[in-house]
Amino acid sequence: MSLQALGAMAPLPGAELVKRPLQLYRYLLRCCKELPGESVQEHYRHAVRQSFKVHADEDGPERIQQIIKRAIEDADWVMEKYKKQK
Repeated sequence: MSLQALGAMAPLPGAELVKRPLQLYRYLLRCCKELPGESVQEHYRHAVRQSFKVHADEDGPERIQQIIKRAIEDADWVMEKYKKQK
């Protein structure tokens, strides 16, 4: 699935523009702001930070794109999970 296809199902507009790790980081933090409750937001902000620390040494372009794709898919799942609870 291409990143353009992900844009159609992404949690926030702009997912199709995410091409670099820093863009992904900012995008995921914006997604966190849309979640209900400060404790839930802080939980996912912490998870985003930890994930970036774990993958900081990745340098393969294909691997980086795989990580970006998976992170956007995961963000979509989380956003849908909390949207259904409202």
